[in-house]
Amino acid sequence: MKSKFLIMVSLAALGFASCAQEPVQKEIGLQLYSIRDQIGEDLETSLDAVAEAGYTFVEMAGYNAQEGTFYGLSGAAFKELCNEKELDVISSHINGPDPNAATWEECMAWWDKAIQDHLETGVSYIVQPSMWRSAYESVEGLARYCELFNAVGEKCNNAGIRFGYHNHAHEFTTVFDEVVMYDFMLQNTDPEKMFFQIDVFWSQVGGAPAVDYLDKYPGRFELWHVKDDKEIGASGKIDFKAIYERASISGLKYAIVEQEAFDMLPFESIKASYDFLNKAPYVNNSYSD
Repeated sequence: MKSKFLIMVSLAALGFASCAQEPVQKEIGLQLYSIRDQIGEDLETSLDAVAEAGYTFVEMAGYNAQEGTFYGLSGAAFKELCNEKELDVISSHINGPDPNAATWEECMAWWDKAIQDHLETGVSYIVQPSMWRSAYESVEGLARYCELFNAVGEKCNNAGIRFGYHNHAHEFTTVFDEVVMYDFMLQNTDPEKMFFQIDVFWSQVGGAPAVDYLDKYPGRFELWHVKDDKEIGASGKIDFKAIYERASISGLKYAIVEQEAFDMLPFESIKASYDFLNKAPYVNNSYSD
């Protein structure tokens, strides 16, 4: 009888240890641009798939400035739908007018409306994911953008939202007066008014490993786009461990997966990316505190 009891205790202990070793669901978000085609077919089913994959929050890429809607819904309705799926709406990608073409007043009016529309969604961050060609044609054009970003950042701060910029590769391959465009932007924007959302894939494509910029400009990168050729970690080209080891120094609050290509069906693919990060020991549960 005693030996039977000991066996039962041992099995229970093994079961507990097995459960304890399973990864905890980590705070990882998805940029909804990753599944834009699926969202165009069925928004609710797509959000279900995002939640089922393990993601806990989303970043939008579906703002209609003219209508003031998000994926065809009001900001409040989109937030409610996401919350029903246990998804938080953290951030949004939007593109405003070119400050080198539109008047300053037109730019400010556009951003005033955009910020008000976004307040309904409850986002904490608004990110501009690219610039018009004028920014790449001259240092004067880029400087005008920096002026705009500081002004927009101040408006966002006043509304309780943080404003940032997301890179592609050209910000690292464009050089003005021996200064790399991305460095110029970091050096000519106010950290109190603006952060940068580093896309770790596009920076590497541009010849600038993310770790170099995380070290060089501490505290400037509150959001990350975690990206690979396709599924996260599959290519072996990006040292995600080295990147995540710089989470604290970078100022990271939220890490967001974005995919632009797939080796699997899209919903399976975004789950594979989540699973890779969720199992990685160097990815913490949350950076937002």
